[in-house]
Amino acid sequence: MRGASRAEAAMMRAAVQRRYGPPSVLKSSEVGLPLPGRGDVLVQVGAASVHPGDYFVMTGEPYVVRLVFGLRRPRHGIPGRDLAGVVAAVGNDVTTLRPGDEVFGQSTAGTLAEYACVPADYLVSVPANLSVADAAAVPTSAMTALQALHEIANVQPGQTVLVTGTSGGVGSFAVQIAKAFGAEVTGVCSTRNVDLVRSLGADHVVDYTETDFTRTDKRYDVILDNVEAQPLAAARRALTPTGTLIPNSGRGGRWLGPLGRIVKARVLSGFTRQRLKPFTSVGKRQDLLTLADLLTAGQVTPVIDRTYPSTKQPTPSATSRPATPEGRSS
Repeated sequence: MRGASRAEAAMMRAAVQRRYGPPSVLKSSEVGLPLPGRGDVLVQVGAASVHPGDYFVMTGEPYVVRLVFGLRRPRHGIPGRDLAGVVAAVGNDVTTLRPGDEVFGQSTAGTLAEYACVPADYLVSVPANLSVADAAAVPTSAMTALQALHEIANVQPGQTVLVTGTSGGVGSFAVQIAKAFGAEVTGVCSTRNVDLVRSLGADHVVDYTETDFTRTDKRYDVILDNVEAQPLAAARRALTPTGTLIPNSGRGGRWLGPLGRIVKARVLSGFTRQRLKPFTSVGKRQDLLTLADLLTAGQVTPVIDRTYPSTKQPTPSATSRPATPEGRSS
C-alpha cells in the first residue's frame, strides 16, 4: 500500500447500519479503517451523496433488495455509494492514481464514512471547475441519465425528448445530457421548479399540476419517466409510433418493487413498434470519464438542494434534490 502506513490511526467514524429500518437505524460509530487491496484506492471522503437506491437498502424494502444486500440485515454495515474526496493511499497495482489526487466515483463498501476503499476503475479525477461536494452528487444519478439516453434510447440531434421528475437527481442530469446530445427537451415538474428546469436548458417545461403530458397532442421520440405517475398505456400515448419509453422510478410494491411493471413493459414491447425499455444502471469507468468531459465543458452542472455536515469532517456531505413525489433524489 502506497501513500499510508499501517502505523496510522486504525479507526475512523462512519454511519453504521446493523438492521433494516428508518433513518434512526443509522448510528455514528468508530469502525476499523479499511485497507486497500492491490487494485484499490483508499479515499478520504470529502463529500458523499445519497439517492433512492440507498433508501431502499436502508429500509430493506422492497424485500427483493434483501436477496442482494442481506436477508436479515445489511451485509455491508456502512451505507452509501457515491463519493468524492482525496486519495489517501493506493494498492500496489494502481498506476492511474496517486495520493493527493481529487477523485469521484462509486464504492460498494460504503461512503458515509471518513474513508472508503474503492476499486481504482470506479474512480476518475474531479474536473478542475467542480467542487468536491458537486462531484459527489454526480456518479449514480448522472450515470443513470447518461446510460438511459445514450445506451438505451440512442438519442440523436433533433429528436424530441421528454423527462419527468426533472427537478430530481436523474431528471436534472437527463435534461442537460439530452441537450448536450442535440435533442429538443421537455421537462415535467411542479410549479415551484419551473424556473429551475428552464435554467437547466429545457426547451419546454410542463407543469404537471396544470397539464397532463399524456393528454396533449405532442408526441416524443424518447420519454425518460423517472416518476411513473401515469400508467404505461397513458405514457405510450405521448410517444411517436416508434418512440422509446424508459420507466425509471424504482417504485412499486412492498415485496417486488418495480419488477411487476418491468415485466409488463417487456411483454408489451413485443407487441408494438414502440420500445418499452426499463433498465438498471451499471457503473462504468468510461461513463464516468464521459461525464467528467461534460462537466469540464460546462454542458452539465450538478444541482444540489442542500448539504449536511458529516461527523468529524469539515467538508459537508451532499445530497442532490431531496426525495419527493416528483421523484427527486440523488
